[in-house]
Amino acid sequence: MPDRCRLIEIAGKPYERGVSYGTQAAPEIRIGIAHYAKQVNALSLSDAEIERVAVAFVPRIEEFAPHHVEEMRGVARGADVPFHHILLLNARTEILKLATNPAQRAKLLSEDEPDGCTGIVIQPEASAEHRLIHAHNWDWKAESAESSIVVRIRSDDGPDILMFTEAGALGRFGFNSVGTAITANYLESDRDYRTLGFPLALLRRHVLEHGHFAQSLKSAYAIPKSTSNNMLVSTASGGLAFDLECAPDESFLVEPKDGVLVHANHWRSPVALSKLTECGVISMPDSLYRDRRLRSLIEPLIGSISVAQLKKILADNWETPWSLCRPPRPSALHNLTATVITLVMQPEIGLMEVSLLPANGNPYHDYRLEMEPTARLHRANSPF
Repeated sequence: MPDRCRLIEIAGKPYERGVSYGTQAAPEIRIGIAHYAKQVNALSLSDAEIERVAVAFVPRIEEFAPHHVEEMRGVARGADVPFHHILLLNARTEILKLATNPAQRAKLLSEDEPDGCTGIVIQPEASAEHRLIHAHNWDWKAESAESSIVVRIRSDDGPDILMFTEAGALGRFGFNSVGTAITANYLESDRDYRTLGFPLALLRRHVLEHGHFAQSLKSAYAIPKSTSNNMLVSTASGGLAFDLECAPDESFLVEPKDGVLVHANHWRSPVALSKLTECGVISMPDSLYRDRRLRSLIEPLIGSISVAQLKKILADNWETPWSLCRPPRPSALHNLTATVITLVMQPEIGLMEVSLLPANGNPYHDYRLEMEPTARLHRANSPF
């Protein structure tokens, strides 16, 4: 396994960016495709079936972000792989779970290991440096460490972006040059996979393509999805964080408490729980304590939380291997699941820190983005 994520930089118009992306990240893209090909083969799905389901997403993507289709075509060209394989990397869960054969879908739903995560945002009033900290533990297949990269996007049609992602995907977690940041957590409900929605990986990228925070919130809140998902969206300039628990057709707000916002992989909004059925806890019962454990460790530090303290807490191994920071362990599909990365972002200063497979004791590595002046915390009428 690598000990750090490789950084690539892309620029220009969407197709041009995509070709550059695919060319630079071709080795990791092919590794990622090979990983998911194993899962496709285990479900006895043909490549033609995957292509049929994948291309069905194209009109939905074009409805909200046609430039994403252009960029993905460029990635495919640059990496010299089929376009529908890049679609698979950008909508892997949606494509696999919307496979039309009921027996195949039932097998996937019963055996697939969800990508469980624990996210936290520390607002400026709760932090030692009086600036926002947005952090995340991403739990998924340990082998994904081999295909994970960081992409710095120099855009001529919106803010620049610094994004951690699986190679070939346009988005996962990151922030933009005006200080908007996003991470996301798996959720599951009885409304999932009834319709074709906008793929979640692309939605997270789309949130960061806006120059105004209101537009970012609108995209996260309102664009229809195929499945449930939780999104933590923050703004460094406003010093604010919002947790959006999203069903495919409706979103619910969870507020920070004492300047701290924490979320794992179960629904928390009382309004949401009165309207839909929680379906994810049965496969991830540790979610019920991961967010409470994280909050209990952070609460005594509120008002003086440092980045170093937060990193130490995110490495917590209570109840290992079902802990906040998971070491590699066998999953239901006989691969290894783990906390693939711990991600700590301070958008106001343009800093992303990533520890790859942190339970192995790997160090953090820095990735930087030049920020616009508007990304700084607006301190008018503020005690900071």
